[in-house]
Amino acid sequence: MTENLEPEPAFAAELFGETLPKARAFTEALAKHGEELGLIGPLELPRLWTRHIINSGLVAPLLRPGHVGDVGSGAGLPGLVLAIARPDVSFTLIEPMERRVAWLEQQAAELELTNVSVMRARAEEAKLKGALDQVTARAVSALRTLIPMTAPLLKPGGELVLMKGASVEQEIAGAEKAMRKFRLRDAEVIVLGEGKVDEREVTRVFRATVAVG
Repeated sequence: MTENLEPEPAFAAELFGETLPKARAFTEALAKHGEELGLIGPLELPRLWTRHIINSGLVAPLLRPGHVGDVGSGAGLPGLVLAIARPDVSFTLIEPMERRVAWLEQQAAELELTNVSVMRARAEEAKLKGALDQVTARAVSALRTLIPMTAPLLKPGGELVLMKGASVEQEIAGAEKAMRKFRLRDAEVIVLGEGKVDEREVTRVFRATVAVG
């Protein structure tokens, strides 16, 4: 049932541009099937656009043409949303749960996202070590746990682009050992969407680069 689906925000057109029809189709599919498949909670429809689709799509300008891995893709947040917004970027969606892998593959096919492949694996087991230009993740785990899962997938000079919550600064303080071990440089927190979305729905990103040499 989608009658409780949040109306499409006007900002969606600015964010997605000519790919907006695919963003709409994905949002409607997630609204229709997401709860029954265990992808979203029962209270998410009235905020599906702002809390999930827009929240994920705001990261799109931080990506660069190349090979991006999305760890723990789940419902496709942010991986499928970013693949819609950035058809010039190649994405590998990494997800261990079979049911979610099937959903991701189905949506990629139905939306004709030729820039998407899906890999059923845990990040630690994905055969992508040192292969990726950037890695994204959303709501997976704290940085001290997430960095060891994601940083090994990056090429030297590759970049973590990890979506985090309001406590990201505390997470950084708790992840200093992991940041040193995996040779992360230029760590920063970027806040996206200010002035465009409700201040409670801004997107926070932890970004850092793997040292070269």
